[in-house]
Amino acid sequence: MNPDLERLIALQQLDSAASEAQRRLAEEPERQKTFEARLDAARQRGAAAKERLGENQNVRRSIEKDVAVHQGRLSKFRDQLMAVKTNVEYQAMQKEIEFAQAEVKKLEDRILERMLEADDLTTELKKAEAEFASEQKAVDADRKAQAIELDALRTSFDRITRERAALVASLDRQVLALFEMVSKRRNGVAVAEARGGICTICHVRLRPQVFNTVRRNEQIIQCDHCNRILYFTPVAPAIADSLSEPT
Repeated sequence: MNPDLERLIALQQLDSAASEAQRRLAEEPERQKTFEARLDAARQRGAAAKERLGENQNVRRSIEKDVAVHQGRLSKFRDQLMAVKTNVEYQAMQKEIEFAQAEVKKLEDRILERMLEADDLTTELKKAEAEFASEQKAVDADRKAQAIELDALRTSFDRITRERAALVASLDRQVLALFEMVSKRRNGVAVAEARGGICTICHVRLRPQVFNTVRRNEQIIQCDHCNRILYFTPVAPAIADSLSEPT
């Protein structure tokens, strides 16, 4: 294989690896936002459950105050009942007592409903708190894994940078200039494999004579359509033999 072509293939591999590392490093702030969003969602579920339980308790306290008012009226009516002198007054007072007792019963039923609801809300709150604790643990683990991955990416990027500098220094200046020009125009991909008579990046069929020249890997040949530098990967003999066997 042409030495410069071999170096260009290696250079493209390094550039692609560096681009991928940079992309993943650039995603780190967004990943942190995702972690925070997960925690916020779990935290909000807990806060909502706590708020509903608080509202339940406030309503229950308000009802209990109403019960106390009616019980006070009952006590007052019972005291007054002892002092009435006519049957009409007695019956009127008895009606007041019955009404107050009915109101107390209604309010006590509502308190019972709120108590049962509070049990469900307490269970819901505990579940939300457990889910938040679990999510916090999971996010901490994901953040730790993310930190390890970022360190590995930075280390890899530094290594790629050093290897690229050494490779660039060994390249012919005109060949390097061609590579960099095509790379700039083609989103960082300046080298493409030719396979089956087709450029595997732009998928345009090559002229037969061009593909035959590319197959020899002896020259710097560009795709007529996308201008990428082409190379050919020969099929290993064992694979070629298996492909040629009749079925």
